[in-house]
Amino acid sequence: MMNQTMKKITIIGSGTMGNGIAHLFAQNGFQVNLMDISEDALSRALKTIEGNLDRQVKKEIISQQDKADTLSRIQTHTDLKQAVSQAELVVEAASEHIPIKLKIFQDLDSLCPSGCILASNTSSISITKIAAATKRPKQVIGMHFFNPVPVMKLVEIINGYATSAETTQKITQTAQTLGKVPTVVNDYPGFAANRILMPMLNEAFYTLYEGVAGVSEIDTVMKLGMGHPMGPLQLADFVGLDICLDILKVMHQGLGNPKYAPCPLLINMVEAGHLGIKSGIGFYDYAAGNKASIVAERFRQ
Repeated sequence: MMNQTMKKITIIGSGTMGNGIAHLFAQNGFQVNLMDISEDALSRALKTIEGNLDRQVKKEIISQQDKADTLSRIQTHTDLKQAVSQAELVVEAASEHIPIKLKIFQDLDSLCPSGCILASNTSSISITKIAAATKRPKQVIGMHFFNPVPVMKLVEIINGYATSAETTQKITQTAQTLGKVPTVVNDYPGFAANRILMPMLNEAFYTLYEGVAGVSEIDTVMKLGMGHPMGPLQLADFVGLDICLDILKVMHQGLGNPKYAPCPLLINMVEAGHLGIKSGIGFYDYAAGNKASIVAERFRQ
């Protein structure tokens, strides 16, 4: 049954996470405004959502009518003021860069209704810092979804220093309404998920960089030996190597421990534009949709 306290949701950013979050809310009966500064990005987002809904129909997870109803609940906007004028919850899913997020939350604070909760899908940036850019820190919270959003069950809910218990309760209830499992954590660099995951991925990068093992060998060890559904290098490609780098930088700066320093191999790959699936090449080559190991020599010191 739908959360009766919040029905009108605005999503900021229509990329992979933003369109997935919009899909999820709309499929669960919420009225969704999807906002982006680019009309082309919004068009691509709607095509992605429709394609994902088609897959759900094919798998008989939803009906054709469910698909039509979901799409009818999503409206797109390029004007922020219009997109948030009636919002009861805003979920920001923009780029993982602190200045961009702080500017967005400053604007949201001035444009959103006074009772609106402001949530960020950030995977590492301080909710306390984001909240401090607003005059409503009690109503600012982290709502960290995982990709692919309609499939992954976890929502990591992050309390900032000033987040109120009422805000946490509402967001926890909302996550449950979406069919997710909310897990509440505190605001420290990397939160819980990436505090554990990113050092593991970084160690996998170093294992490759130092010539201990190759790409397929590293992933095979973790899949067959540790029971992981996806190897760390393949997972990094899926997350996006630029996102991994951004998160490690935030953790390194925030925690001051050299163990979080990004591997030079990761830095070089991002500088070369090898970002994983999104660019077509990372630790694996995704040409024509095929996954194949890249020549190992490319990764050696």
